[in-house]
Amino acid sequence: MSNCRHIPFAGMAMFVTAGTVAAAPPAEPLKAAQAGITRVDLDKNDLGIAGREAVRVRVDFAAGAEAARHSHPGEELVYVLAGTLEYRLDGHSPVTLRTGDVLFIPADAIHAVRNVGAGTGSELATYVVEKGKPLVVPAK
Repeated sequence: MSNCRHIPFAGMAMFVTAGTVAAAPPAEPLKAAQAGITRVDLDKNDLGIAGREAVRVRVDFAAGAEAARHSHPGEELVYVLAGTLEYRLDGHSPVTLRTGDVLFIPADAIHAVRNVGAGTGSELATYVVEKGKPLVVPAK
């Protein structure tokens, strides 16, 4: 796949999925804690794995906007919808993704995201996380 980016993590894999989106009531929107970032929860669904759920979120980054270092209580699957975004995972070189690129971020990996393009950058983030825990955990 020409649009995939691989960051060398032990046991890490790239995921690309296609299919229809199941109708589900929208989840409560997450409040953007950082200027220039808009987050909209698209859906939230229980999984067939006890204590886990899938959450899909669209995140829009104004030019130059950055999501500070944080982690998630589960895996994040990123699909870049528009623009050019730079992902920095602790302990690894930065990776730049463009429209159509995908990235897998392991559970609890501390990372940051910055829009390095001239216009708005957007991602579809799909989280497979533990239920009952905060979706975004600021890094210490």
